[in-house]
Amino acid sequence: MRTALYGAGCLLVVYGLVAVVLFLMQRRILYHPDNTPPDLARAGIPNLRAIAVPTPDGLSLLAWYMPPATGDGLVVLHLHGNAGNIGHRAYRLGPLSGLGWGALLLEYRGFGGNLGTPSEAGLLIDARAALAALRRMGIPSGRILLWGESLGSGLAVRLAAEQPVAAVLLEAPYTSITDLARARFPFVPVRWLLLDRFDSLAAVGGVRAPLLVMHGERDRIVPAAMGRALYAAAPEPKALWIAPDAGHIDLIEAGAIAAAHDFVSRHAAP
Repeated sequence: MRTALYGAGCLLVVYGLVAVVLFLMQRRILYHPDNTPPDLARAGIPNLRAIAVPTPDGLSLLAWYMPPATGDGLVVLHLHGNAGNIGHRAYRLGPLSGLGWGALLLEYRGFGGNLGTPSEAGLLIDARAALAALRRMGIPSGRILLWGESLGSGLAVRLAAEQPVAAVLLEAPYTSITDLARARFPFVPVRWLLLDRFDSLAAVGGVRAPLLVMHGERDRIVPAAMGRALYAAAPEPKALWIAPDAGHIDLIEAGAIAAAHDFVSRHAAP
């Protein structure tokens, strides 16, 4: 009896230690920034320039801006995923430029040489600041497309639930980080421990812009079922595009930009 109780006690102690470690390390698990300043010249886009995006809490964030082909063209506010920096997304600019669209690639706090530490609240401040910067540049809501990539999809949903935009384009979106964490750590009470939840499923009902969900059927990081659930909860107009052979990081190669262009042409042309 004593042996059994001792063994159970040891298991509880180990379980508690694992839970404490996961709680303390959770932001290191969620965010994987490359804090090296990206090289603008390597992007290879002639009219691309670096700008500073000020935030209400005193940061000056790096962003790369590519103007649209015409003065009244659409501009993508690109909110990237949880790893790397905007330099790793430069390959997207060529295809977007080919559509005549402009783009603002926002770099978050703690990424790409920016000061600060990433968190859900902090990244939301950054995304709002980037949207405000576009409007100060004279680009109205009806010409702004929110493109949320993976982690950035949660920011795009929140922004679109708060403010009008032309359309919302979600690449490999999740229902919430809580759901992802529960699937990865089923033995831990993540609902009580998570600091950053990014609950897109709760926010998507407030989106009033046309919304496109793009997902890879073979995504092993964010299951396509989450994209389908987010699509089901979103109000019309909306569309779901599933690439049958794509995973989490190859949706652009699978045709996501063409799918986004088709959706925007039908639902959000300026």
